[in-house]
Amino acid sequence: MARAAKPKPKESPSASKDEVLTLYRSMLLIRRFEERAGQLYGMGLIGGFCHLYIGEEAVAVGVQSIKQPQDQIITGYRDHGHMLAAGMDPKSVMAELTGRFAGASKGKGGSMHMFSAEKQFYGGHGIVGAPASIGTGLALANKYRDNKGVAFVYFGDGASNQGQVNESFNMAELWSLPVVYLIENNQYAMGTAIERSSSETHLYRRGASFNIPGKEVDGMDVLAVRDAAAEAAEYARSGKGPYILEMKTYRYRGHSMSDPGKYRTREEIDAVRKHRDPIEHVEELLRSQGMADDAAMKAIDAEVRRIVADAAEFARTTPEPELGELYTDVYLEPATV
Repeated sequence: MARAAKPKPKESPSASKDEVLTLYRSMLLIRRFEERAGQLYGMGLIGGFCHLYIGEEAVAVGVQSIKQPQDQIITGYRDHGHMLAAGMDPKSVMAELTGRFAGASKGKGGSMHMFSAEKQFYGGHGIVGAPASIGTGLALANKYRDNKGVAFVYFGDGASNQGQVNESFNMAELWSLPVVYLIENNQYAMGTAIERSSSETHLYRRGASFNIPGKEVDGMDVLAVRDAAAEAAEYARSGKGPYILEMKTYRYRGHSMSDPGKYRTREEIDAVRKHRDPIEHVEELLRSQGMADDAAMKAIDAEVRRIVADAAEFARTTPEPELGELYTDVYLEPATV
């Protein structure tokens, strides 16, 4: 399968030194967090499914770097990176993975179904394609309230073939809803290459029949993602309606922790790691622009590793929910008058 060439660092970055360093730290936090989550899963401390975001960090970080407080985020089940990019506490995210009461959803959501009203993160969702329809509903609420909020709706290349995605596109354009659809095209829907599952592999074109504009973005370049997301968000926020961004990215690990990934070669994965890694791309940029040296980047890595180690220890030792929690958060109690 043909892959895009290695992105070159921009001669004049569209972000300041502090902004680039913040993007770098955020991506590194996701990478180290996911590496540790994989270890905890192997130790039997994380149950159920676990889908790692390793390799795709630039997408969530780039998009959410331009998010405004009233904007919402919703995604599928490969969601840990989106939570961290949204500013959720690594301890609460890791504790949710291990099913602890201190987790973001009191240990009841697990890897795929966390939620944070505080951070406007409306969940990971296990149903393929569900974020498209639920996120379109969030955008409808924004328009109704006239709050200038934009819904950032993530789903994958496999989910783009679901019927509810097309229904959502139709309604979003018909009603000029403020929503940005972000298709994380990591080249494989579970174990099926996109060329074998999609008759139109340029997924940003999927909105053409609904008159929704779209753009293909190098999802391994965090600054390219950031710039495209800012442009799309402004389009949606100004009342023009939905926008589609296809993020061409790549996951290094299997579809989930139970996937051996035999449908692609080790050479293919190694080539992407060597030539297109989003974190190494930013490291190259920092060096070439004189923004940071190796010592500074090692210091950031050491800080991130400490945060992740603390989160893992917290997730391992904090208490599990009481059995009574099975009956809480099921129904919303009516307000008393």
